[in-house]
Amino acid sequence: MRGRLGDRGSVSAEFAVALPAIVLLVALCVGALSTASRQVRLQDAAADAARLVARGDDEGRAFALVAGAVGGARSTLAREDDLVCVVASAPAGPVLPGVRVHARSCALDGGR
Repeated sequence: MRGRLGDRGSVSAEFAVALPAIVLLVALCVGALSTASRQVRLQDAAADAARLVARGDDEGRAFALVAGAVGGARSTLAREDDLVCVVASAPAGPVLPGVRVHARSCALDGGR
């Protein structure tokens, strides 16, 4: 009977030790999913912006499209031969501060 009383509370102690590791793992998974989602949205916005400029629309409208799709996004425009390329970057999100996602998309320049 005395041996069983010595183990009392051990489950609570083990749970208290494991809980921070579980919380950290969940936070990292949420951060990774959030970053992947922002990457996809940024890539889509860069492709749309490149097509807009290639059709002859205003560059400012294309940059606004990228900034509206992903908060804090910045984009630049480059012309390479017959292509219009938009390069965009944005913060990965609040879970992973300091990390940025990048996207580049080109479209055939039909506005020239």
